[in-house]
Amino acid sequence: MIGRRGARIGRRDFIAGATLMGIGMTQANASGSERFSALALQTACDAVNQDKSATAARNRMKTSIGRIRQQIAASKGFLKGFNGYDLRLVVLPEYWMTGFPLGESRDEWREKAVIDLDGEIPELIAGMARALNIYLCSNHYENDPNFPDIYFQANVVYAPSGDVALRYRRMISLYSPTPYDVWDAYLKIYGEDAIFPVADSDIGRIGTVASEEILYPEVARMLGLKGAELILHPTSEVGAPGLTPKDIAKRARALENIAYVISANSGRIEGTAVPAASTDFMSKIVDWKGGVVAEAGGGETMNANAIIDLDGLRSARRQTGMSNFISRLPTAAFRSGYLETMAPTNRSPDGRMIERADAIAQQKTVIDGLVTRGVIK
Repeated sequence: MIGRRGARIGRRDFIAGATLMGIGMTQANASGSERFSALALQTACDAVNQDKSATAARNRMKTSIGRIRQQIAASKGFLKGFNGYDLRLVVLPEYWMTGFPLGESRDEWREKAVIDLDGEIPELIAGMARALNIYLCSNHYENDPNFPDIYFQANVVYAPSGDVALRYRRMISLYSPTPYDVWDAYLKIYGEDAIFPVADSDIGRIGTVASEEILYPEVARMLGLKGAELILHPTSEVGAPGLTPKDIAKRARALENIAYVISANSGRIEGTAVPAASTDFMSKIVDWKGGVVAEAGGGETMNANAIIDLDGLRSARRQTGMSNFISRLPTAAFRSGYLETMAPTNRSPDGRMIERADAIAQQKTVIDGLVTRGVIK
């Protein structure tokens, strides 16, 4: 299928890169793995909301890419000298180079902040991974020529080669378009493997969730059932001194799936009327036992870094006993509970943007239906 914003793309292009969706591990990973450092980089977002033109916004994004590249390079050098391990994986916060739409129309936001699958901006991001020899997880807004009238929020993992190792489009969003909104067409073009992709790599099996999706156990569970060992979580969330819903969920998703959760939060969002430090703190790495092994304080920091022990994780997954939750999961018992659709598919079957008022009206219809069926009172 061809859209007006680019050339034909399909399933292979969508999850292009190394051995994706594969069931078998590489020989090196099967026989054992070296430990490495991972970093949830808590960095400030210089939002493009303040820009009056697409050109100014693109220039701001390029400046942010240069700044983040320097931060990663410095962190990589410091961590190697500090703990002796190579930095192999970096997760960036949600919409780290743009911020989120705040008063802009859908068309205005698309012109300022949404990038194409190919071009200068994605090449600069890929170039960071290539130059620094890391796996790099970026969350950003992107166009898709197969759906020329909407855009998606995506987690894209770049391999050290600069190739895309994994592309995941956020599935749950109240206001922004998702694959679920164009479900039938999306499945026809990309297939089910593109919905919750897991990538085999030389640092383990990688999956991602975006932002508030950490609150939905099903999203991470789909990754866990495909063998994901590293669940990467770009987020931009409220900073608080106590436990927040997302903070609780990070620990739960790691424990439930016997996986690491590597969660990077914004260290302020500058350039909007919203108080800048409303999003801060909260970046952390959680191990497969649900324990926080590293977390960041306030501001821009590399302190949410940890040494990843895949051998320990894999050993736990092979161990018998009550704590091996995946092996004890009675999936057949849950099947009937998911036969009834909650949020309907194809919210936008014509592939066009949904207005905020329409999104709320559709949610209200779902809630009314739950009341009618006696699910809620």
